[in-house]
Amino acid sequence: MTERGDVGDVADIARARAAAQGVPEGGESSESADGFPAHEEFWNWPNTITVFRMALVPAMLFIPFAESKLACQIFAWCFIVAAVSDVVDGWLARRGAQITRIGKLLDPLADKLLVSTALIMLVAAERFEWWGAWMVVVIVGRELAVTGLRGIASSQGQIVAASWVGKLKTLTQNVAIGSLLFHHTTLGLPAHEIGLTLLALATALTLGSGYLYFADYFGWPRPGTTPSSAP
Repeated sequence: MTERGDVGDVADIARARAAAQGVPEGGESSESADGFPAHEEFWNWPNTITVFRMALVPAMLFIPFAESKLACQIFAWCFIVAAVSDVVDGWLARRGAQITRIGKLLDPLADKLLVSTALIMLVAAERFEWWGAWMVVVIVGRELAVTGLRGIASSQGQIVAASWVGKLKTLTQNVAIGSLLFHHTTLGLPAHEIGLTLLALATALTLGSGYLYFADYFGWPRPGTTPSSAP
Protein backbone atom coordinates (compact mmCIF):
# COMPACT_ATOMS: atom_id res chain seq x y z
CA MET A 1 0.00 0.00 0.00
CA THR A 2 1.06 3.72 -0.17
CA GLU A 3 3.37 5.17 2.44
CA ARG A 4 2.62 8.43 4.11
CA GLY A 5 6.29 8.96 4.96
CA ASP A 6 7.04 10.30 1.43
CA VAL A 7 5.47 13.72 1.95
CA GLY A 8 7.75 16.31 0.43
CA ASP A 9 9.13 19.34 2.20
CA VAL A 10 8.52 19.23 5.97
CA ALA A 11 9.17 22.97 6.23
CA ASP A 12 6.17 23.71 3.99
CA ILE A 13 4.01 21.51 6.19
CA ALA A 14 5.23 23.31 9.30
CA ARG A 15 4.40 26.72 7.75
CA ALA A 16 0.94 25.45 6.81
CA ARG A 17 0.34 24.35 10.39
CA ALA A 18 1.57 27.70 11.73
CA ALA A 19 -0.73 29.59 9.36
CA ALA A 20 -3.69 27.43 10.41
CA GLN A 21 -2.91 28.22 14.05
CA GLY A 22 -2.63 31.95 13.33
CA VAL A 23 1.10 32.06 14.00
CA PRO A 24 2.84 34.61 11.73
CA GLU A 25 5.79 33.38 9.73
CA GLY A 26 8.95 33.87 11.74
CA GLY A 27 6.93 34.11 14.99
CA GLU A 28 6.87 31.73 17.90
CA SER A 29 5.17 28.38 17.46
CA SER A 30 5.10 25.02 19.13
CA GLU A 31 6.94 23.33 16.21
CA SER A 32 10.00 21.27 17.10
CA ALA A 33 13.24 21.29 15.11
CA ASP A 34 12.01 18.54 12.73
CA GLY A 35 8.94 20.56 11.70
CA PHE A 36 6.39 18.64 13.78
CA PRO A 37 4.49 19.98 16.81
CA ALA A 38 6.06 19.39 20.21
CA HIS A 39 2.73 17.93 21.35
CA GLU A 40 0.88 16.20 18.54
CA GLU A 41 -2.84 15.56 18.35
CA PHE A 42 -3.38 11.85 17.78
CA TRP A 43 -7.06 11.72 16.88
CA ASN A 44 -7.05 13.59 13.59
CA TRP A 45 -8.85 12.16 10.54
CA PRO A 46 -5.80 10.50 8.89
CA ASN A 47 -4.75 8.71 12.09
CA THR A 48 -8.34 7.70 12.84
CA ILE A 49 -8.60 6.06 9.41
CA THR A 50 -5.28 4.31 9.97
CA VAL A 51 -6.49 2.91 13.31
CA PHE A 52 -9.66 1.71 11.55
CA ARG A 53 -7.48 -0.12 9.03
CA MET A 54 -5.49 -1.74 11.84
CA ALA A 55 -8.76 -2.79 13.51
CA LEU A 56 -9.56 -4.88 10.42
CA VAL A 57 -6.40 -6.97 10.87
CA PRO A 58 -7.90 -9.31 13.54
CA ALA A 59 -10.89 -9.89 11.26
CA MET A 60 -8.51 -11.30 8.61
CA LEU A 61 -7.66 -14.12 11.02
CA PHE A 62 -11.06 -15.67 10.26
CA ILE A 63 -10.41 -16.00 6.51
CA PRO A 64 -9.91 -19.80 6.76
CA PHE A 65 -13.51 -20.09 8.01
CA ALA A 66 -14.94 -18.23 4.99
CA GLU A 67 -16.16 -21.01 2.75
CA SER A 68 -19.45 -19.72 1.38
CA LYS A 69 -19.55 -17.22 -1.47
CA LEU A 70 -21.16 -14.56 0.76
CA ALA A 71 -18.49 -14.94 3.46
CA CYS A 72 -15.73 -14.63 0.85
CA GLN A 73 -17.33 -11.49 -0.55
CA ILE A 74 -17.50 -9.90 2.92
CA PHE A 75 -13.79 -10.45 3.53
CA ALA A 76 -12.91 -9.25 0.04
CA TRP A 77 -14.87 -6.02 0.43
CA CYS A 78 -13.39 -5.41 3.87
CA PHE A 79 -9.92 -5.65 2.36
CA ILE A 80 -10.86 -3.39 -0.56
CA VAL A 81 -12.26 -0.75 1.81
CA ALA A 82 -9.03 -0.92 3.85
CA ALA A 83 -6.89 -0.52 0.71
CA VAL A 84 -8.89 2.50 -0.45
CA SER A 85 -8.77 4.04 3.04
CA ASP A 86 -4.97 3.99 2.84
CA VAL A 87 -5.12 6.31 -0.17
CA VAL A 88 -7.70 8.52 1.55
CA ASP A 89 -5.78 8.99 4.80
CA GLY A 90 -2.60 9.89 2.94
CA TRP A 91 -4.48 12.47 0.87
CA LEU A 92 -6.14 13.95 3.95
CA ALA A 93 -2.82 14.12 5.80
CA ARG A 94 -1.14 16.07 3.00
CA ARG A 95 -4.12 18.27 2.17
CA GLY A 96 -4.83 19.26 5.77
CA ALA A 97 -1.20 19.46 6.90
CA GLN A 98 -2.01 16.75 9.47
CA ILE A 99 1.10 14.64 9.02
CA THR A 100 2.38 13.48 12.41
CA ARG A 101 5.23 11.35 13.70
CA ILE A 102 2.84 8.72 15.00
CA GLY A 103 1.00 8.72 11.67
CA LYS A 104 4.25 8.13 9.78
CA LEU A 105 4.86 5.14 12.06
CA LEU A 106 1.37 3.63 12.09
CA ASP A 107 0.46 4.07 8.40
CA PRO A 108 3.08 1.70 6.90
CA LEU A 109 2.71 -0.61 9.92
CA ALA A 110 -1.04 -0.94 9.29
CA ASP A 111 -0.43 -1.67 5.60
CA LYS A 112 2.12 -4.39 6.26
CA LEU A 113 0.05 -6.01 9.00
CA LEU A 114 -3.06 -6.10 6.81
CA VAL A 115 -1.31 -7.46 3.71
CA SER A 116 0.83 -9.99 5.59
CA THR A 117 -2.10 -11.28 7.67
CA ALA A 118 -4.34 -11.63 4.62
CA LEU A 119 -1.68 -13.53 2.67
CA ILE A 120 -0.79 -15.86 5.55
CA MET A 121 -4.45 -16.61 6.23
CA LEU A 122 -5.02 -17.32 2.54
CA VAL A 123 -2.28 -19.93 2.80
CA ALA A 124 -3.95 -21.34 5.93
CA ALA A 125 -7.24 -21.48 4.00
CA GLU A 126 -5.46 -23.51 1.28
CA ARG A 127 -6.34 -21.01 -1.44
CA PHE A 128 -2.96 -21.73 -3.07
CA GLU A 129 -1.35 -24.77 -4.54
CA TRP A 130 1.77 -25.88 -2.66
CA TRP A 131 3.94 -23.79 -4.99
CA GLY A 132 2.00 -20.61 -4.18
CA ALA A 133 3.21 -20.44 -0.59
CA TRP A 134 6.70 -19.40 -1.63
CA MET A 135 5.29 -16.26 -3.26
CA VAL A 136 3.82 -15.28 0.10
CA VAL A 137 7.21 -15.88 1.75
CA VAL A 138 8.91 -13.63 -0.82
CA ILE A 139 6.37 -10.83 -0.43
CA VAL A 140 6.32 -10.86 3.39
CA GLY A 141 10.11 -11.23 3.57
CA ARG A 142 10.61 -8.28 1.25
CA GLU A 143 8.29 -6.13 3.38
CA LEU A 144 10.32 -6.92 6.49
CA ALA A 145 13.62 -6.27 4.71
CA VAL A 146 12.54 -2.90 3.27
CA THR A 147 11.06 -1.85 6.62
CA GLY A 148 14.40 -2.59 8.26
CA LEU A 149 16.25 -0.69 5.54
CA ARG A 150 13.98 2.34 5.99
CA GLY A 151 14.62 2.26 9.74
CA ILE A 152 18.39 2.21 9.23
CA ALA A 153 18.21 5.00 6.65
CA SER A 154 15.94 7.09 8.89
CA SER A 155 18.40 6.81 11.79
CA GLN A 156 21.02 8.26 9.45
CA GLY A 157 18.79 11.11 8.33
CA GLN A 158 18.08 9.57 4.91
CA ILE A 159 14.71 8.99 3.23
CA VAL A 160 14.18 5.88 1.10
CA ALA A 161 11.51 7.13 -1.28
CA ALA A 162 8.98 4.80 -2.88
CA SER A 163 9.73 3.98 -6.52
CA TRP A 164 7.16 3.66 -9.29
CA VAL A 165 7.92 -0.08 -9.39
CA GLY A 166 7.07 -0.30 -5.70
CA LYS A 167 3.80 1.55 -6.23
CA LEU A 168 2.88 -0.74 -9.13
CA LYS A 169 3.73 -3.72 -6.92
CA THR A 170 1.42 -2.43 -4.21
CA LEU A 171 -1.47 -1.97 -6.65
CA THR A 172 -0.98 -5.41 -8.24
CA GLN A 173 -0.61 -7.06 -4.85
CA ASN A 174 -3.78 -5.51 -3.46
CA VAL A 175 -5.86 -6.48 -6.52
CA ALA A 176 -4.43 -10.01 -6.29
CA ILE A 177 -5.37 -10.35 -2.61
CA GLY A 178 -8.84 -8.97 -3.24
CA SER A 179 -9.39 -11.44 -6.09
CA LEU A 180 -8.16 -14.37 -3.99
CA LEU A 181 -10.48 -13.32 -1.17
CA PHE A 182 -13.46 -13.36 -3.55
CA HIS A 183 -12.29 -16.86 -4.53
CA HIS A 184 -15.54 -17.80 -6.32
CA THR A 185 -16.54 -16.56 -9.76
CA THR A 186 -17.41 -12.86 -9.39
CA LEU A 187 -19.07 -10.70 -12.06
CA GLY A 188 -18.58 -13.62 -14.43
CA LEU A 189 -14.81 -13.57 -13.89
CA PRO A 190 -12.65 -16.38 -12.47
CA ALA A 191 -11.51 -14.44 -9.39
CA HIS A 192 -9.25 -17.18 -8.02
CA GLU A 193 -7.32 -17.68 -11.25
CA ILE A 194 -6.98 -13.91 -11.76
CA GLY A 195 -5.70 -13.56 -8.19
CA LEU A 196 -3.04 -16.25 -8.65
CA THR A 197 -1.83 -14.68 -11.89
CA LEU A 198 -1.62 -11.20 -10.37
CA LEU A 199 0.10 -12.57 -7.26
CA ALA A 200 2.80 -14.09 -9.46
CA LEU A 201 3.23 -10.70 -11.17
CA ALA A 202 3.30 -8.96 -7.77
CA THR A 203 6.02 -11.36 -6.63
CA ALA A 204 8.19 -10.44 -9.62
CA LEU A 205 7.60 -6.73 -8.95
CA THR A 206 8.36 -7.35 -5.28
CA LEU A 207 11.81 -8.69 -6.12
CA GLY A 208 12.45 -5.87 -8.59
CA SER A 209 11.33 -3.04 -6.34
CA GLY A 210 13.16 -4.57 -3.37
CA TYR A 211 16.40 -4.53 -5.34
CA LEU A 212 15.85 -0.88 -6.31
CA TYR A 213 15.43 0.16 -2.66
CA PHE A 214 18.69 -1.52 -1.67
CA ALA A 215 20.44 -0.28 -4.81
CA ASP A 216 19.53 3.32 -3.95
CA TYR A 217 20.78 2.94 -0.39
CA PHE A 218 24.02 1.08 -1.11
CA GLY A 219 24.76 2.73 -4.46
CA TRP A 220 24.42 -0.44 -6.50
CA PRO A 221 23.91 -0.08 -10.27
CA ARG A 222 20.28 0.02 -11.40
CA PRO A 223 19.12 -2.21 -14.29
CA GLY A 224 19.68 -0.52 -17.63
CA THR A 225 22.51 1.68 -16.36
CA THR A 226 26.22 1.21 -16.65
CA PRO A 227 28.44 1.95 -13.68
CA SER A 228 30.53 5.06 -14.17
CA SER A 229 34.24 4.55 -14.36
CA ALA A 230 36.83 6.91 -12.93
CA PRO A 231 38.84 8.88 -15.55
